[in-house]
This record gives sequence, structure tokens and C-alpha cells, in this order.
Amino acid sequence: MPKREISQLTLYGDSISGNCLKALWVAKYTNTSYDWVEMDLLKGDTQTEEFLAINPVGQVPLARWPDGRVLPQSNAIMLYLAEQTGADLIPDDAFQRAQMQSWLFWEQYTHEPAIAVRRFKKHYLKLADEDIDPELMAKGRRALGTMEMLLNYSDYLVGDKLSLADIACVAYTRWAHEGGFDINEFPAVRRWVARIETDLGLEHAHPELSHGDD
Repeated sequence: MPKREISQLTLYGDSISGNCLKALWVAKYTNTSYDWVEMDLLKGDTQTEEFLAINPVGQVPLARWPDGRVLPQSNAIMLYLAEQTGADLIPDDAFQRAQMQSWLFWEQYTHEPAIAVRRFKKHYLKLADEDIDPELMAKGRRALGTMEMLLNYSDYLVGDKLSLADIACVAYTRWAHEGGFDINEFPAVRRWVARIETDLGLEHAHPELSHGDD
């Protein structure tokens, strides 16, 4: 697919949010010209009249173009940027594309509601473990276990190279320890996190894993 230019967009997001960073990482990876507007979720920046006039749902990330178009939802933003720029983040094979999309749905339906929510409650709201729904830990460990089973045999979630599936799922996996999850229980996931961070040029959340070592 030939690369197409995207007119400069504005990305609204909070840097503590993995969902917001997914959109930012893809913008950087695809060399898309953008402005970043930092929004503080803890201070209620997404609930102001000014922001609600742009996105009545009151959520970030949000992509906004100069012609007035707006696009919410992290995975939708990633898909649009990758498709429009011709970036090599979407498999050419139809079945692998479907596999990639299935990971995007799984990440938002199964992974994020457990790992990201527990991280937010423990790390940012400073709740004690006994005050956090114990099912979040159980569900999060099952999600990490699902990834571990695949990543024991593959370097990436789909095919043999980086895709949007990896970017979607690494966003909160790399911070799972902040939610009380022990990433050392999932060595294949640990190595994968370091690999995807390297591919994206990110600072390693676990510096000791920067070479993918056990």
C-alpha cells in the first residue's frame, strides 16, 4: 500500500493511560504529524465543558483533525493511522488480519478491564489489596496466562513481526506490576514485553529485561 500523508492531527490523552499511549505510539511509529494535548484524568480534565463539546463521551484518547473530524477509542485510532499511512503494522494475509483484530477485541474486553483497572485502583487510587475486587487479580492472571501459552512458541502475537495486536496488548502488560501482578510468573510474556518496547523505541518498564533475558 502506498504511504499517504495525514494532515496534522491533535491527540488528546493522559500519559498514565495505556490506551492513550497506544495511539501516541502508533502516531510516532507511522511518522504522523501530531500535536499532543495532555489531559489529567485524575483532575477531571475530560469532564470539562470545553472537552465535552469535542467528545460528549468524555473519554481519551481522542484524535481530532483540522477539518473537524474526531475519532475516539484507542484501537480505532491505531487502525486508522496504520491503514492511512501504509505502515507495516497490519498483516497482508486476510486470516492474520482477522487474528490481529481478535486480539484487539480481546484486549479491550478481557485484558484491559482486569489489568488496567487493578493497576489504577492500586497504583493511583492507593487502595489496599483487601479493598480491591479479588476477581481482578484472578482475571488478570488468566489473561497473562493466555498470552504466555502463545508466546512460548512465538515472538509476536500474530505472525512473525510487530502488529497492532502487540501494541494494543503491551500497553498495560508492561505496567502489570503496578497492579500487583508478578510478571516473573510469565517469562515468555516478560521477554515479549521487552521485545515490543525495543521495536517501539520505548524505555523499558523492566530495565533488567532490556535484552529479553530470563
